[in-house]
Amino acid sequence: MQVCSTKAEFRGFLDNVRALGRTVGLVPTMGALHDGHLSLLRSAAAECDVVALTIFVNPLQFAAGEDLSAYPRPLERDLELAEAAGADVVFTPSNAEMYPVPVATTVHVDGLTAPMEGAARPTHFDGVTTVVAKLFNIAGTCRAYFGEKDFQQLAVVTRMAFDLDQPVTVVPCPIIRETDGLAMSSRNAYLDRADREAATVLHRALRAGAAMISAGETDPGIVARHVASVIEAEPLASPGYAEVVDPATLETPTVLVPGSTVRLLATALFGSTRLLDNLEVPVP
Repeated sequence: MQVCSTKAEFRGFLDNVRALGRTVGLVPTMGALHDGHLSLLRSAAAECDVVALTIFVNPLQFAAGEDLSAYPRPLERDLELAEAAGADVVFTPSNAEMYPVPVATTVHVDGLTAPMEGAARPTHFDGVTTVVAKLFNIAGTCRAYFGEKDFQQLAVVTRMAFDLDQPVTVVPCPIIRETDGLAMSSRNAYLDRADREAATVLHRALRAGAAMISAGETDPGIVARHVASVIEAEPLASPGYAEVVDPATLETPTVLVPGSTVRLLATALFGSTRLLDNLEVPVP
């Protein structure tokens, strides 16, 4: 497995790969790899000739007071896990390599970034899209694998690649969960035992909302309020938002249309750790 620390080295490696007629699968991450990330690597390995992983804790997507300095960076362990999961090359740039001068250009996706995470963290998505655009430009033509756990981010990145005609196919991959339903996340490592147990309420709440829809409820407001009430009943949870949205537009439909599919999304704070989860639900 090749490890590259400069943009030129990473770009050159992948240019040479494509010159040989091989396809590239790209997995952008911030490191602290878990089974969710490894599932993306395995999907890329199954569908592409060469798997490229990026590990970069992007400062642009952290607001003041967020956990940038505390974000876990177990690089040696990450490299071992990446190689075992099928990575052929890993890009591990420094902040100075990615941002040699203060950024004067940012990438903004309108509309999709306004609700939910965009409302809770107003500068977050511009930081995400700016760094992902840079990584796509450095990597070149590829298939890029993103988990559905960060569903709004997936929608935003997909729209960015489409709007900017980037030579990248964004591939959504299913959420990987712990045995008790908690969605895998690097931030789960911040949870103490009590908060870790309490955090399972997110998935339970989403499943409760899905059960309402399956039983015939067509008012998205009623479903969202029920999801929120389940989270509120957990003493260690500080609820954020609970939403029922159209997966294409991220807008709340007026009514749930039979035969359609919606996405339930919810967030909550456990101690100082903010977690998010979502669930795809077919409307009967």
